[in-house]
Amino acid sequence: MPRIEVVPAGTPFGERLVAGFGYPLRGAGLATCTALVLAHYAGLLPGIGTLASLLVWAATWRYAADCLLHTAHGYADPPNVGSEGNDASGWGLTAVHLVLVALCVLAVAFFPDALWPVLVVAALALPAVDMSLAFDGNLPLALNPLNWMRVINTFGAVYLVPVAINLVLGLLVLLASLTSALLPRILALPLFAFAYTYLIVLAFHLMGALIHLHHARLGLMPEAPELARAAGQDEDSRLLDEARALAADEPVAALHRLAQRLRQRSAPAPVHQFYRELLRRQGLRDDLLVHGQIWIAALIAQGEARRALGVLQDCCGIDPAFVPDDPRTCGELADLADRLGMTHLAIHLGRGYLARWPRDPQTPRYGLLVARQLGAHAERRAEAIVLLERLAAAWPDHPQRRDIVALQRQLAGGA
Repeated sequence: MPRIEVVPAGTPFGERLVAGFGYPLRGAGLATCTALVLAHYAGLLPGIGTLASLLVWAATWRYAADCLLHTAHGYADPPNVGSEGNDASGWGLTAVHLVLVALCVLAVAFFPDALWPVLVVAALALPAVDMSLAFDGNLPLALNPLNWMRVINTFGAVYLVPVAINLVLGLLVLLASLTSALLPRILALPLFAFAYTYLIVLAFHLMGALIHLHHARLGLMPEAPELARAAGQDEDSRLLDEARALAADEPVAALHRLAQRLRQRSAPAPVHQFYRELLRRQGLRDDLLVHGQIWIAALIAQGEARRALGVLQDCCGIDPAFVPDDPRTCGELADLADRLGMTHLAIHLGRGYLARWPRDPQTPRYGLLVARQLGAHAERRAEAIVLLERLAAAWPDHPQRRDIVALQRQLAGGA
């Protein structure tokens, strides 16, 4: 089971506010926002464009409601699509906001003096409406002014934060309408759509943070801490505290305690890090390398390849010849190092792949990776050409032989 990242209920709202600006850009949040932005292009389709736009907006509000609920329950990271809430929330939120837009349009067209009062009342009431709809999808309750007053009184002055975001969102809509003629629609659409989606997710996340902060007053029992406890994450914190206390007098006993825990199930990074720290204190070089292999494989399985690269670099500092003992792990890290511009590490991993798995079908691919990196430096171009000659001779029928020969000619011509 993946580790559940939990936010303590007592975290000050100011801290949540600062951290919240990155929330829509993390993990599932970024992937979902990007997908929703691209889906807005469906609104350009003839005939079904209007219906497609309504569906995209409903999906946006539905996901925003998911974010509110997820945050209110104490989760630190954005939810996957459809993990919370219900479809009624998305359609209800879409309807409320479309009605608001319609009122603003009517005010501009027929009652210009009423525009600002409408905007002010809407900005003040919308967070209360949004929170009510996200929680239970009850539209009559959400539209009840008495319910608005109850919500505003519950949160006090910090209620003005989502109000401010709603005002910014309204100004952005106005800006989009005024400037859309200045840019081709195909370019303006994704720019403004991403800004809308980002602000909507941010606003709902912060509303969820408000609810989480006041959960006791609202009668809500956050589920994230309960799930974390059920998964044994609190036990890991206690174990670390005990191991640190024990390590002062009995470091070997502390090592055994941590090793026993690591054999049971997936452990959080602090447990692994302290285990390595104790191994290093005891001078257990071989054990550090064995643990490095195990932790790197676990991190790759959990989708944490960048952290795995950090562990790999630590192991290479102990043994310069160290490479992962699994070809898929070694190859994935070589590709990542190549993308990140970590030339030395990419060459090291690629060469390790060639040495350990010389007949693996992916060997020519990583040989090419190494040759490209070497060929980028004039003083190492001859080394790259020799490697390519060996690859061409060893893999005469491989699909990438053409790429090998082409790079060989390119480097030879530039020598």
